Amino acid sequence: MESARDRLLAAAIDHLAARGLGDLSLRQLAEALGTSHRMLLYHFGSKEGLLVEVVRAVEAGQRDLLAGLPADLPPAELARQVWNRVAAPDLWPHERLFFELYGRALAGDPKVAPVLDGIVESWIGPGTQLGMLHGLPEAEARAQARLGLAVVRGLLLDLLATGDRAGVDAAMDRFLATCP
Repeated sequence: MESARDRLLAAAIDHLAARGLGDLSLRQLAEALGTSHRMLLYHFGSKEGLLVEVVRAVEAGQRDLLAGLPADLPPAELARQVWNRVAAPDLWPHERLFFELYGRALAGDPKVAPVLDGIVESWIGPGTQLGMLHGLPEAEARAQARLGLAVVRGLLLDLLATGDRAGVDAAMDRFLATCP
């Protein structure tokens, strides 16, 4: 059974992805979600605490996608399937939200800095395991996982900035052609 916190988090993910952060206050967000700002504070501690949880939940959903793919697929095909899903237009609002909050954290906003905790390693660990399943030595698998994450995030940012789906897909195809 889904908790009140989980329902609020899911509603916040959808609302923030559609609207972005902008100058949205906690009271405005609470009103849009049909709750009070006090309930959001109770469940998340602060507006920024809620935002960090939104990014973590969206990232976890994307990692679940990777975990749900058959591990016996060739690595390039696994990467292509993940790319096709994370670059799908229905996820663009979530990706914009990710980059908006990620940028704030990288700029030193201490209120959202916790979003950086594990934001790379949470992907490199599973990527390393997949690489090792396909015969790569651990150090090489780890480096390939980091490179793959950087390429995906960079191409997502390019896609959101330019809308050039054909161009970013061609770049992803080029990257995948170089994968072990």
